[in-house]
Amino acid sequence: MPGFRVLLRLHRPSAQAFNFFVASPAHLISGGIPKGLCTVTTNASDTKPSSGPENESLLESLTFMGVDVKMARQRQPGVLRKIITNEQGLSDFLHGKGASRKVVASIISRYPRAITRTSEHLEQRWALWRGVFQSDSKIISIVDRSPESFFRSSDNDNLEKNILFLGSLGLNAKDLHRMLTTAPRTFSNSVELNRQMVELLEDVCAELGGEDPRQFAKAIISRNLYILIRSTKRVRTNIDFLKASFKISDHELLETLQGNGAEILDLSNEYLRRNLKRLQEKLKSLSCQKVDVKNLIICYPTVLFIGPDTLNSKLDCLLKAGISMKQILEKPKVLEYSTENLTGRLQELSKLQYDFKKNGINILDMSRKRFDARLERMSLTSDK
Repeated sequence: MPGFRVLLRLHRPSAQAFNFFVASPAHLISGGIPKGLCTVTTNASDTKPSSGPENESLLESLTFMGVDVKMARQRQPGVLRKIITNEQGLSDFLHGKGASRKVVASIISRYPRAITRTSEHLEQRWALWRGVFQSDSKIISIVDRSPESFFRSSDNDNLEKNILFLGSLGLNAKDLHRMLTTAPRTFSNSVELNRQMVELLEDVCAELGGEDPRQFAKAIISRNLYILIRSTKRVRTNIDFLKASFKISDHELLETLQGNGAEILDLSNEYLRRNLKRLQEKLKSLSCQKVDVKNLIICYPTVLFIGPDTLNSKLDCLLKAGISMKQILEKPKVLEYSTENLTGRLQELSKLQYDFKKNGINILDMSRKRFDARLERMSLTSDK
């Protein structure tokens, strides 16, 4: 193997030597001497990639395992230049947990760095995850869907400390489950960094007259899983901006933030300001008052996530169908649907001469199944 040579006796190796080196089938040659080896030493994850050529023996091993080497090279090319890796140990570990050969190959293809994790590290991390999830099969399904969530961090001690800290806030296993799968970087943060965000949220609650700062912080984290990977400066600036932009009482802002408004804190300050400005301009052009904008944001803060062009398209689509702005403000969740979805539903309702002024717009907010069932009943009625 380039840059690394090991001489092994041709007779049966000692137990110590066998535990130190693990050879995959792809590494064996006719003479019985391993052509390439995987190590499970504890510093595998810390080994820096060589600046030289790719490890040909590693490439052969990965190819034999069914790994998409081209994809791996695109994702994390440095891994393919490493001299010491643990691909066979990783494969054996995941197989032991119920993963198929195809799943293992897919995981390595999409997140090659996984092969730098030692077997000891894998056992420790699995035990920590097992304390959150109900079964090995559940973890396998998550790791298959998002390898980064499991393999991104190599610091198990930090993961354990974060799990304990977040649990102390009152976050349950379901909350931790969602955070591990959707915002894994939260657990790569130092506990101190996560604590700073929690303390900021608790301070905000106290400033707004809240009686339970810890519950306030928990509510926001539960609703905005990405909050802990944002900067405290961004969150503070967004809160101050919202408070200054409207004549919102402390109580109203408190309720908004720990409700659907928690997600607003995730936006960049520039994006938030631009969207709010364009929203105000659009509603003003439709003869809405400032209080309408305020009420819309309190009732449906998610509107600030919608890009200006997309929002204009949705509003124009609804208004052209004979729906009033007042109806939209009273039922703003219809804006969650795509313009294509709204257009399709409006066309179907138009064929049945649906009267929005008389019947309202709740029908637009139904699930597809309920919407279709409602159309069928309306169609049967109109045929009589």
